[in-house]
Amino acid sequence: MSNLILPPEWKISENAVTPENTFNNRREFLKMMGAAGLGIAGALYGSPAWAGTGWLDFKNLLGGKTPEKKGEYAQLDHLKRNPAFAGDRPMTEEDAALKYNNFYEFTSEKDRVWKRVEKFQAKPWQVEIGGLVENPAVYDIDDLVRAMPVEERIYRHRCVETWAMVVPWSGFPMKALVKKVKPADKAKYARFVSFMKPEIAPGQRDPSLPWPYTEGLSMEEAMNELTFLAVGVYGHALPPQHGAPLRVATPWKYGFKSAKSIVKIEFTETQPATFWNTLIPHEYKFVSNVDPDVPHPRWSQKKERMIGTGDVYPTQKYNGYGKWVAGLYE
Repeated sequence: MSNLILPPEWKISENAVTPENTFNNRREFLKMMGAAGLGIAGALYGSPAWAGTGWLDFKNLLGGKTPEKKGEYAQLDHLKRNPAFAGDRPMTEEDAALKYNNFYEFTSEKDRVWKRVEKFQAKPWQVEIGGLVENPAVYDIDDLVRAMPVEERIYRHRCVETWAMVVPWSGFPMKALVKKVKPADKAKYARFVSFMKPEIAPGQRDPSLPWPYTEGLSMEEAMNELTFLAVGVYGHALPPQHGAPLRVATPWKYGFKSAKSIVKIEFTETQPATFWNTLIPHEYKFVSNVDPDVPHPRWSQKKERMIGTGDVYPTQKYNGYGKWVAGLYE
């Protein structure tokens, strides 16, 4: 696939990328709701190699305090990459991926999230699995990781705001966890609940917003081979801005569907309420698959811009993952 290398940002034409004022509309919306201008200060991470063979071997498993210097985050040694998910675009540089994120719990300014997460602690951390399951449990995050078949996958990530990246997630297929907890036949959905700690996440202090952040998938989506529960990225444990210590990766859906910093997974009979669908239901549907032919009400989805490089690509239906997921919807 050919791509267009953009000139300096001030020369970008409006028909090449989404205009900045439109691109940041969600930020403006949250400002009106009182959730902007929030802050906490953060850290950089190193760029270790991730290729390897054999079983995952954590040093201190998922680590603890957010590191203050490069190389302090737990490495994922001997991590095996799944060749079925190798990617067909250049990998996004880690520094770019670390410095451009959506995490409204901390701030609505995506280029500042990495600076405002220093008080976040990834350990101790527990994940509750409940609802309509035969084997409900509360897992310490390290115990959960030890029990799962961890591997690395290179996935595209496509934000509804038209920016994109390609990153190597480390984690395990959600279907492995589903098989372990054994949902009842009447369980039709999986609901993800993110952390709730307003003392460290100022955005959560706004009572007009439906905290904690929640998202959901149908059981068919949750059991799809692509649905991935990530515990690492770029060969080390997840940093806070990527949703430490556990997040969802559903690469055929817009990024807001991928809940971060998960504390609970619940299996339900009815479709769960979700954060953005609750706030703006006509703009953020429950399904929200990537589709260039379905525009957002306020901007086109025909193109996407890669963070770090500014390269522009045509948007692909299901973000290019149709062979895995098209059958769920057609």
